[in-house]
Amino acid sequence: MGQPGGAFPRLDGVPTAHVSALAPDAAAVLARGLGAGPFACVLVFISPTADLPALTLGLAAEFGDGLVLGCTTAGEISDQGYTEGEIVAIGLPTALFAADALLIEDLHQIDGQALIGKLIRLRAGLERLRPTWEHEFAFLMVDGLSIREDELTAALAPGLGPVPLFGGSAGDGTRFQRTFVLHGGRMLTNAAVLLMLRTVCRVKVFNLDHLQPTQARMVVTEADPSRRIVRQINAEPAAREYARLLGKDPGQLTSFTFAAHPLVVRIGGRHHVRAIQQVAENGDLVFFSAIDEGLVLTLAEPQDMVAHLDRELAALSQDVAPMAVLACDCILRRMEALEKQKLGALSAVLRAHRVTGFSTYGEQWNSMHVNQTMTGVAIYPPERDAD
Repeated sequence: MGQPGGAFPRLDGVPTAHVSALAPDAAAVLARGLGAGPFACVLVFISPTADLPALTLGLAAEFGDGLVLGCTTAGEISDQGYTEGEIVAIGLPTALFAADALLIEDLHQIDGQALIGKLIRLRAGLERLRPTWEHEFAFLMVDGLSIREDELTAALAPGLGPVPLFGGSAGDGTRFQRTFVLHGGRMLTNAAVLLMLRTVCRVKVFNLDHLQPTQARMVVTEADPSRRIVRQINAEPAAREYARLLGKDPGQLTSFTFAAHPLVVRIGGRHHVRAIQQVAENGDLVFFSAIDEGLVLTLAEPQDMVAHLDRELAALSQDVAPMAVLACDCILRRMEALEKQKLGALSAVLRAHRVTGFSTYGEQWNSMHVNQTMTGVAIYPPERDAD
């Protein structure tokens, strides 16, 4: 873990820093680690063990009116790989990036038409600011306990047009009690922050998982979609039927079980995870993402996490290596790695490929909210001088 006052390695063009969440001068340490800037935006991924009010004041003191955005996490990814109990910061320099942000303050009152108009204006403003820069992407951070990610990504899609989007749902470790996003010097719940970026750097937004569908299928026969709850599978109590298909007792179901035996649904020719968050006291299954009656779910089995991640990240370097990779990595991947004692090996892969980011309660990828994936952006060195 990072220590107060420690030295921080610098990625070419995209500085990062990390510090213990318990450090009393955490914001100052992060600012020193990032360097003088100037920055179009500073991203901060914050362990829920941090003193959030003190950190917010410290960041405002260090970065003034600069654009500082972030969220709480279910674990962090620093230059050391997987870590916990830290604050990780990334600086996006004005020499390479132009940025603007949209705050959605009430996720239960999403106005799709208003969002479209705001997004079009944001894109136009960045284009006027940097007309010769050709690359764009959007990064979304959202309250991970809001149960509104599916509706939000669908509402944002028309306003984004061809701009690729990725993001993560804010976390609260493994407590699942309260999650926050940071915007304008405030820690907010029931909110989301969309960062729009225009850059001279070529970028590639990606989404990957290491899961292979099996032949075992099941049908959701009773559900409460608004709360992401499944009450019955195959006309049987949900947790009991899921456990039966795994050859387990319902009392044996844990978060590690869900991570190791995920359910997927086929959408648009590709399988997407519908991850289980927990078993309710009455035997219902609570999911991380959208669920509905009649949905056909397929049991999936994981491939080797380490080999798969190394292969997928290496593919991002096929022509030229990224100078940075910003990633949102599902908490269920971290849980599986912990269960299989692969955290160290995965951390080595993350370090080798310059990945920085955080563990999430779910990921956003273009118009979809997904689970048990790593979703992110590879940022490549500029092919010409910035104007």
